[in-house]
Amino acid sequence: MTLESIYAIISSTISSAVTTTPVSNTSNPFRLNVGFLIHQPVGSSRDFIFEIPEVTLEPDLKLEDLAGSARVARTTQGLLVHGKLQALLHTECVRCLTDFRQPLNTDFTELYAFSRKSITDSELILPEDAHINLRPLIREYMLLDIPIKPLCSPDCKGLCLICGNNLNESACDHGTDTLDPRLSILKSLLDEQN
Repeated sequence: MTLESIYAIISSTISSAVTTTPVSNTSNPFRLNVGFLIHQPVGSSRDFIFEIPEVTLEPDLKLEDLAGSARVARTTQGLLVHGKLQALLHTECVRCLTDFRQPLNTDFTELYAFSRKSITDSELILPEDAHINLRPLIREYMLLDIPIKPLCSPDCKGLCLICGNNLNESACDHGTDTLDPRLSILKSLLDEQN
């Protein structure tokens, strides 16, 4: 049984009166005390709400306007965490080299197992103090959402190959027939065939 199917079963059994908890720990907002859920019946859950203007996920991921929630649900195997988060990342466009804010969205489901026999591929186990730290998970999933080639917009025109001007801001008057002198022999061969 996959984590997604476990989450679907739990979500269907949870009542509409889900308790929500805004996260108020400013020093480590991703460290959640979930000990109260351990002795609750299967299907019990709590939503933790995140609204963080700026955060650095060590060592190098700086995010702005991180918002979303993490639902922690009690299962027979452990505590199932379903996170839905969004944030903004300052990065550089690969075409025009301007700085822009890249939106990131992540949606993940992970199980913090009660024992080694229930452990999943992610090898997460519930700590003895019942405080789970979502920081490494959030960092990993946010990194996975960063595009390999970030673009400020899908129709970014990039830089002029001749003068380096940002073609999104203004057009260049360079002729498109500029030919490298080393290729003139090849051009003459093409002209002869036509």
